Amino acid sequence: MSARTDIEAVEAANTALYDALEAGDLEAMADQWLHDRVSVVHPGWPVLSGRSEVMRSYALIMAGTEYIQFFLTDVEIEVLGDTAVVTCTENILSGGPAEDDGSAGPLVGGLVVATNVFRRADDGAWKIWAHHGSPVLVDDEDEDGEGPAEPGVTEL
Repeated sequence: MSARTDIEAVEAANTALYDALEAGDLEAMADQWLHDRVSVVHPGWPVLSGRSEVMRSYALIMAGTEYIQFFLTDVEIEVLGDTAVVTCTENILSGGPAEDDGSAGPLVGGLVVATNVFRRADDGAWKIWAHHGSPVLVDDEDEDGEGPAEPGVTEL
């Protein structure tokens, strides 16, 4: 495959990963992962290693999330042989259970920077090998209390 074709294939695999999570489709999510030596770090979670732990984590996330949507920005893809690294910002919109009257529950936004490492499987498909997500801390005001702060800057 050409470098351009590999980048497009990795981009499609990365999109499929997020599509499966948005749809709450654990089977589709499992199809995106390699079968051995995988790991994941969700924001605020410890490192989870092994396919069963990784899939269990996604099952828990899907079971506890009524609605989730990802808008990926700052996507960068690098391919070297049979390994690819995708870095991106996950702009996440999520919501809890519906209100008693049937209307949508409250929506919450968040930012996570993510690194997704893919490996070409024996069948030539790009499968995710590792995912690491870290929350972006954003302060609503600058140091003077006037106006927005720089993205990712917080006061300690």
